[in-house]
Amino acid sequence: MTARSLAERIVGELTRRGERVALAESLTGGLLTSALVDVPGASLAVSGGVVAYATPLKAQLLGVDAGLLAERGPIDAEVARQMAAGVRERLALDGRAADWGLATTGVAGPDPQDGFAPGTLWVGIADAAGASAREFRLAGGRADIRAGAVAAALGLLAERLDVARE
Repeated sequence: MTARSLAERIVGELTRRGERVALAESLTGGLLTSALVDVPGASLAVSGGVVAYATPLKAQLLGVDAGLLAERGPIDAEVARQMAAGVRERLALDGRAADWGLATTGVAGPDPQDGFAPGTLWVGIADAAGASAREFRLAGGRADIRAGAVAAALGLLAERLDVARE
């Protein structure tokens, strides 16, 4: 299934449920938000996205613990979880948090970062019950890794929404 068709299924399912997703992006730099808002009708399901590319912005804009960032850096499961939880709250509409928060953080390359190889990625996902993160190891050049990160994030959200992946 292509990222486009998966995004269409996700937007359709969120719309059917009356739910919204908010996105926090680092290495994907807006590509994840774009993949969803490219779908007609996405305004019913997508609250918005925050690109917090610089590490300090993860704390300032998304509420990630600054001490955690100083200790572990941005490429970390807990950072991904906090990004996802933070964007749910910060992109609230009419006082209501987004139903889902989805976040990407990792190394697109071409060079390693903080001791992590290019292609190291954490995707965080949060809902009212809490947040979790999943690690991915992607191969290829910078563009391939960023596209793969979008596919990984959409795949994780689709899994949680129980949207069939054909």
